[in-house]
Amino acid sequence: MENIGEEMYALVKKLFPICRSISGEGVRHTLQEIQQHIPITIHDVPSGTQVFDWIVPKEWTIRTAYIENEQGDRIVDFKENNLHLVGYSVPIDAYISLDKLQEHLYSLEEQPDAIPYITSYYKERWGFCLTHNQRLKLKEGIYHVYIDSDLKDGYLNYGEMILPGESEQEVLLSTYICHPSMANNELSGPVVTTFLVKWLMSMSCKYTYRIVFIPETIGSITYISRHLSILKERVISGYNITCIGDDRAYSYVPSRKGNTLADRAALNVLSFSQPEFKHYSYLDRGSDERQYCSPGVDLPVASVMRSKYGEYAEYHTSLDDLSLVTATGLFGGYEALRRCLELIEKNVYYEMKCLCEPQLGKRGLYPTLSTKKTGDIVRKMMDFIAYADGKKDLIDISNTIGISAWDLYPIIEELLAADILFQNKTVL
Repeated sequence: MENIGEEMYALVKKLFPICRSISGEGVRHTLQEIQQHIPITIHDVPSGTQVFDWIVPKEWTIRTAYIENEQGDRIVDFKENNLHLVGYSVPIDAYISLDKLQEHLYSLEEQPDAIPYITSYYKERWGFCLTHNQRLKLKEGIYHVYIDSDLKDGYLNYGEMILPGESEQEVLLSTYICHPSMANNELSGPVVTTFLVKWLMSMSCKYTYRIVFIPETIGSITYISRHLSILKERVISGYNITCIGDDRAYSYVPSRKGNTLADRAALNVLSFSQPEFKHYSYLDRGSDERQYCSPGVDLPVASVMRSKYGEYAEYHTSLDDLSLVTATGLFGGYEALRRCLELIEKNVYYEMKCLCEPQLGKRGLYPTLSTKKTGDIVRKMMDFIAYADGKKDLIDISNTIGISAWDLYPIIEELLAADILFQNKTVL
């Protein structure tokens, strides 16, 4: 466990330079790198495919792009930072005035040292992004703008893995692989998801896990359109995994219903482990939970994050770099989600087999020497017993007695081993 944060950060660093978009070689390259860690299957969906109200767009290929001044100096170069180019820019090779060039430039006056992340997926245009300080230094003259790109029929790609459990009921884990070099907003999600899958593969799971790596929005819409019936039939809980790698905060966006198993597990885990976490409303949604929770789809999908998308200064800029995400931040996000999944796995109704308090001493559950520490353990056990009536599930009991679920796990194991407690039914 001590090395997981460092291993995740190493994968973030490896994936960071890849130029990703909602289609193209960058997506495939990223999925192939993830495939080195977990056995995902890469799927192809042809351009032009109707997916509900949307159409899978043409595939974008970018080779190089730059702006040169009259002296031949490259003042903006895609090869130096792939955020310099507006995503899905069409090809151009032209000499234009500064005034004309300004119509195709994007910068942030309020963040003069940041390159903004700008895309134009569904309207053909071209453009460059640069820092505002760079933009202020541009002088009158003629500039050479060059973009070597293609927009052609191709494929939207996504990765998928089904990890079978004892039950056909599923937990959905979804993350996206479509943003270029941004560390927290993009790479923390797929990297943490990859390592969560490694953990799940090391244990025997009650539920089946459906894991998808998709382009945001168009990817989730495409995936739902292909699997709607089985998703609605089988998925009992799920998380959209994004922005999970910085050291600053913990955040939570609920499902549209707000009271699903995913919501209850997330709130329990965050309340006990990160009591200062920021609790957002579903009205603050902004990622693929919009699609999974949309009317008619109605999947029980929530989001557990570190600093939430759109709420930190570096979001969608070049400042969301490898210094923002850390090994400890990634591990903290991983642990929060791991505890959520563990709680979902263990969340059942418990009921005592005997009336009144059980005689713990004859079962070796009551200490022969009383100390403050042993007294606390016994108190936790007796408080759990007091509410193990078959009507409250583990999350309910944990919330009621004010003890984290993971502190109750060993107590439950002891009571089950002593044959004075039984599991009543799985919580759906």
